[in-house]
Amino acid sequence: MKEPDPLDEAPLAERAYRELRRALVRGDYAPGARLRIEELTKRFDVSSSPLREALNRLSGQGLVRVLENRGFRVAPLTAEGVSDLARVRLLVECDALRDSITHGTDAWEAQAVAAGHALALAERRLGNEARALDDDWSARHRRFHLSLYAACTSPLLLELADVLFDNAERYRRWAARYRQAPRRKHDEHQQLLNAVVARDADKAVALLRTHITRTEQLVAAALHGSAGQDVQ
Repeated sequence: MKEPDPLDEAPLAERAYRELRRALVRGDYAPGARLRIEELTKRFDVSSSPLREALNRLSGQGLVRVLENRGFRVAPLTAEGVSDLARVRLLVECDALRDSITHGTDAWEAQAVAAGHALALAERRLGNEARALDDDWSARHRRFHLSLYAACTSPLLLELADVLFDNAERYRRWAARYRQAPRRKHDEHQQLLNAVVARDADKAVALLRTHITRTEQLVAAALHGSAGQDVQ
């Protein structure tokens, strides 16, 4: 039985924001593409007012660019952008993880283990398929990473980690379309989870740093290999 979608109960402006954010992260719109209000109102079945509010919120999160003539475009994907994103992710997510391990309860640990198991099941199902392009895997991957930070005592760090993860997901999904060999991330996730469960903050943070840096390297290689230019 399909679980109810929380978007169905959300206020109109919030629903427009979440649906558009999901579409941008999934790569439904090409980097640099013009986001036309009239087209978006038809796709998401909302009026222009909540859509403009959503677009302005998304511009503050780096997913959308506001044009001088009051229009909107999808944010580009660039080598400089993924490097800067990785730099900020290392600052925010490593600190959030360390704080989460320090303050995490048994219930938090159980949720992290459950999220890790759910991710492993999806990976087993997909086999050699491109995981980053599978919506179910992507949702479980996101849930796993954010579950590791969930016990962090800073709401601002948690909010930043959420936004940064979605920005990184755009890059990951794009790179997955051009990568020649699939990346095997299960071992990385399992090692990270093991360190978290052992409450070894130093090891967990070191593994997370490697995980984020490896993602940056793979995406940068894909960007440099795409006709030798950034994706605008």
